[in-house]
Amino acid sequence: MVTEKIQKLREYQRQMAKIEKELARYNAKLAALPAKHGFKSMDAFIDALRASGSGKGKTVRSAESSSRKPRVKITTETKQKVKAMVSDGKTGGQIAKALNISVPSVQNIKKELGLVKARK
Repeated sequence: MVTEKIQKLREYQRQMAKIEKELARYNAKLAALPAKHGFKSMDAFIDALRASGSGKGKTVRSAESSSRKPRVKITTETKQKVKAMVSDGKTGGQIAKALNISVPSVQNIKKELGLVKARK
C-alpha cells in the first residue's frame, strides 16, 4: 500500500515537471511577443494592445512601421569592440554592420578614442 502511494506520488511529480516545462515554453513565447512586433518593452506592448482594444480609433505604430531604425546606445563595451576591430584591420562599414551601428557612429567612436589620423 505504501509503495503504491509512493509510485503515485512519483507519477504526479513527473506530470508536474512536464506541466512546468510546458509553462516555461509558453512564458518564453509570451516574453518574446513585444520584440516580435517591434516594441521595446512588455509595458509598451500592453499599452498598445489596450489602445487598440479601446475602440477609440487610435493608430498603434510599432518600430517596424517606422522607416528609421531605433537608436542604439553606444556603450563602453561597444567602444572597446570598435577599438579591437580597428586594430584587426576592419573597415568602418564592416564594423558598423557587425555591431549594428551606423558608419558615422563608428567614425565618432574612432575619433573619440584617437584612432583617426589628423587632417593636414
